[in-house]
Amino acid sequence: MLIQPKIRGFICTTAHPKGTRKVVSDQINYVKSKDPIKGPKNVLIIGASTGYGLASRIVATFGAGAKTIGVFYEKEADDKRTASAGWYNTAAFEQIAHAEKHYAKSINGDAFSTDIKQRTAELIREDLKQIDLIIYSLASPRRVHPVTGQVYSSVLKPIGQTFTSKTVDAFRGEVKEITIEPATDEEIENTIAVMGGEDWEMWIDFLMKENLLAEGATTVAYSYIGPELTHAVYKEGTIGRAKDHLRITGDKLDKKLKNLNGRALLSVNKAVVTQASAAIPVVPLYISLLLKVMKEKGTSEGCIEQIYRLFKDNLYSTTGLHTDELGQIRIDEFEMEKDIQEKIAALWPKITTENLETLTDIKEYRREFNRLFGFDAEGIDYNQETDPIVKIESISSILT
Repeated sequence: MLIQPKIRGFICTTAHPKGTRKVVSDQINYVKSKDPIKGPKNVLIIGASTGYGLASRIVATFGAGAKTIGVFYEKEADDKRTASAGWYNTAAFEQIAHAEKHYAKSINGDAFSTDIKQRTAELIREDLKQIDLIIYSLASPRRVHPVTGQVYSSVLKPIGQTFTSKTVDAFRGEVKEITIEPATDEEIENTIAVMGGEDWEMWIDFLMKENLLAEGATTVAYSYIGPELTHAVYKEGTIGRAKDHLRITGDKLDKKLKNLNGRALLSVNKAVVTQASAAIPVVPLYISLLLKVMKEKGTSEGCIEQIYRLFKDNLYSTTGLHTDELGQIRIDEFEMEKDIQEKIAALWPKITTENLETLTDIKEYRREFNRLFGFDAEGIDYNQETDPIVKIESISSILT
């Protein structure tokens, strides 16, 4: 079929297998061009198919030579529709990894479920015996609780008062005002249930019970704080409450893992264009500004650069972790530099639809968004018919 981007709001409903392969290959080549990492041997990535999770799998494999198991929930292609981007990402990753004799296997299903935890445990026991690094990088709008069966849906809302600010329709090039009503108590609790630390703790507790964590095992979950500009809808909003819960959970897990001389960590990462960030009001406009200001300074990074630094300069550095007063690893330091944030704060009130292209790098935002789905990749002929059906070599699917 002829595969073109079909964008609806902040979602692209198509993905291109050849384009995603090029994007994944570019990330792999970046890691291979850097110094090797003396790091983990056996890695489990929960949420492994896109964004920071995919970058973690690439860095672990091609930077540290680790064996990886990736867990995700993605859709395979059929005759009428393309697969999801994460499916194609994983297919490309595995094809390249296997060609270079790296162990890589994948499990497709609801990572919140007991079934997927059990299937993952079986695969670890059969193939790897134990895991020494667990990356938790899930981004889901919905969760079915594996014990109670209750369905939780997250919301992206402020807490306590109505929030009004600017946002952008990136593909129409329109800057507009957005007003978001405050979340109810139930919405806050639901968002914490989906995006907080309960499932992370369930995974670690289960793996410990099954004796699948190696001595000295590390687990890392990803978080974000961001500037004051986005605090009302992020840090101080419903998602911020969920991230607080994630941090508190990390502290609990760190105590539990001390029995194995292990550790649980939170990594606060930079704002990047991802499927998740595109859904958050205000954030796409902020990122389009951030891209411009950081590119001008020469410090702009994507997921792969961030995660390479996380592994090389923090998790497996001889000089230790770079943490804040709460013990969180901070690899968002370039984003949060005073001069970067001062420039953004000065430009923010001036942005209109008319000057959007001049004051921000909205073109780069669109390009990076398109590349999430395999579009705008160099050297790909998008006017050529392409077979959407691509197999993942090792896939074990339990779509619950």
